[in-house]
Amino acid sequence: MDEKQEQKFQKMTQEPVGRLILELAVPCIISMLVTAFYNMADTFFVGLLHSDSATGAVGVVFSMMNIIQAFSFFFGQGSGNYISRELGKQHYEEASNMAATGFFSAFGMGVIICVLGQIFLEPLAVLLGSTPTILPYAKAYLQGILYGAPFISASLVLNNQLRFQGSAFYGMIGITSGAVLNIILDPLFIFTFGMGVAGAAWATSFSQFVSFCVLLICSTKGGNLRIRFSNFRFRWFYYSMIIKGGLPSLGRQGLASIATICLNQAAGPYGDAAIAAMSVVQRITMFGASAMIGFGQGFQPFCGFNYGARLYERVKQGFWFCVKWAAIFLAALATLGFLFAPSLIAIFRDSPEVISLGATALRFQCVTFVTHSWIVMSNMMLQTTGKTVPATFLAMARQGIFFIPLVWIFSAAFGFLGVQMTQAASDLLTFLCCIPIQVKFLRELDRESA
Repeated sequence: MDEKQEQKFQKMTQEPVGRLILELAVPCIISMLVTAFYNMADTFFVGLLHSDSATGAVGVVFSMMNIIQAFSFFFGQGSGNYISRELGKQHYEEASNMAATGFFSAFGMGVIICVLGQIFLEPLAVLLGSTPTILPYAKAYLQGILYGAPFISASLVLNNQLRFQGSAFYGMIGITSGAVLNIILDPLFIFTFGMGVAGAAWATSFSQFVSFCVLLICSTKGGNLRIRFSNFRFRWFYYSMIIKGGLPSLGRQGLASIATICLNQAAGPYGDAAIAAMSVVQRITMFGASAMIGFGQGFQPFCGFNYGARLYERVKQGFWFCVKWAAIFLAALATLGFLFAPSLIAIFRDSPEVISLGATALRFQCVTFVTHSWIVMSNMMLQTTGKTVPATFLAMARQGIFFIPLVWIFSAAFGFLGVQMTQAASDLLTFLCCIPIQVKFLRELDRESA
């Protein structure tokens, strides 16, 4: 163990809880906001093409982005959770082996997704929810995104691993560099080079490659675990730990992809404007939730280190600190979103029909937005401490277990109004399930600390 690693251990287990979490969270919040912003940038610049079909295509392919991210977070969170606990135990060789295993496995999965996606490009675009008018735009956008899949996957793994080592600042540098580049390249590729919707995809993929390179360099700095192929271990033990720590993320992101597909298909009968409206709402709510998720990501390495060091009282203090401030933030954000919903939708698509449909959906989601503070923090705590079953259930509940059946039931019963209200209903049901699950775990920690 080198001196920098020892200093990091002392900091993570002894520094005051609130100050430490804020220090860890600020780079994560910036990374999440910037990532959400450049995800919104594609929607914004494509919206300037004055086509509901092109805007709808970005929303359709968003579910494919979720699939790529699902496997990325599976390997990133799975390896990162294990790494933080091993660092808390001061087992540095094991942590290094896991870092390499998670990284190279994710890159390989990205290559597989790219190859299969290109072979089945048109059927995949239809499966994702493309209408006949959206299909040409969706294929053009999807093709460019798929070429970036290996680098998107590996970048997200590196970012997660750096974050779980308590080095979120380095992760922020890598993610932010790619995001800023993407925002610059979007109008250049779309308009200047005349590439249209395909330009947005190529801007994203190229930017992710740059981000990947920067993150790889950052992993060699500040006492972080270096990624070496010699540390790669193709062994069941390491993959079982990745499954244990990453299954909630795979379930959450994977079902989010299916949920987006179902949402697009449920909205499809109401026209391209309906798909475009729900696409814009997804981007706006994702941006609003990103700061809160970043806050929770600052809690995760703190939680992993202290749980590994058996400092359970510090773990609980950190949880309550995050829930309280996340709830205050989300309540303020939901109020603003409810009041200014039409104006927010109009930023991305200045179409009266899209604005009308999107504003109603956004207001429904604002009503239950504050419940995310308890749901997300509980999910992150359970996942980081290795409580796979309850963490996976909660991860899959909001945009899967509840959302997928509800979007069909509500759309059949209430028409497009049912589509608009589905996410809010799903949030409420997830919150009601989450309360007893998390309370039970907190009581277990009380018994362990006694």
